[in-house]
Amino acid sequence: MTLALGSLVLLAPGLAWLAIARYGASRWAAGTRSLRARLEITREPIRPTRVDLGEIADLPAPVQGYFRQVLRDGQPMIAAVNVEHAGAFNLSETGERWRPFRSTQRVLTRRPGFDWDARIRLLPGLSVRVHDAYLAGEGLLHAALLGLITVMRLPSSPQLAQGELMRFLAEAPWYPTALLPSQGVSWAAVDDRSATASLTDGAIRLTLLVRFGDDGLITSVHAEGRGYATKGQVLPMPWECRVWDYQVRDGLRVPLAGEVAWLLPDGRRPYWRGRITRLGYELARG
Repeated sequence: MTLALGSLVLLAPGLAWLAIARYGASRWAAGTRSLRARLEITREPIRPTRVDLGEIADLPAPVQGYFRQVLRDGQPMIAAVNVEHAGAFNLSETGERWRPFRSTQRVLTRRPGFDWDARIRLLPGLSVRVHDAYLAGEGLLHAALLGLITVMRLPSSPQLAQGELMRFLAEAPWYPTALLPSQGVSWAAVDDRSATASLTDGAIRLTLLVRFGDDGLITSVHAEGRGYATKGQVLPMPWECRVWDYQVRDGLRVPLAGEVAWLLPDGRRPYWRGRITRLGYELARG
């Protein structure tokens, strides 16, 4: 009996920690369901429902070449996407503190919106959960230890909303029909390897620089000023999303790997590196 009681005493802290972790995971999952239900309310019909490559005839040459590489005339437009990622996230503002993460992401192409739900492992049994989202013209960034203890929550602001819409546009190579002019994106020529893409949602209008590789595919998307949170304030800083490893998924040629970085005065600072492990499309009907 003494040995059994001693074992129970030793196990008790571990069992309590496990219970807390499970409670946090359950509570966070409920929050994710609620957030994504709110996202679904913003959904708008996709028009047209099928790709018409005739609409790209007046676009800059590199943009036309890109669309002809990744889309087929007459294929259904993308209405929504479910994405799963695995990779590493740098938790340090000044150094290299990379931690593994896994995430799911729900994206609606019209009205533009998404929710990125990530779990970043700090130590065995200890993780931080993150929601990075854009819905109904507002941005959201919330991180909580074990899904329970908030460690970051940025207040809603026009700057945060603009930054999240930038993310939606920069990640559109995963859902390339969203980049067509009929879906609200305006293109302008820069040179034979780059063009600007502009998007308006509500009161937000933004323009990003899109670069194309030798193969005609998008290699990077650049913003001159995205909100960078540091030391309790948010400052506009150059920002870049790079993508590569294009493969065909459901008739679309899309990148499966990427890296995101701030371009700070002291140099390029990557903070997200990942791969898509699962990609599922919901197509427009009609």
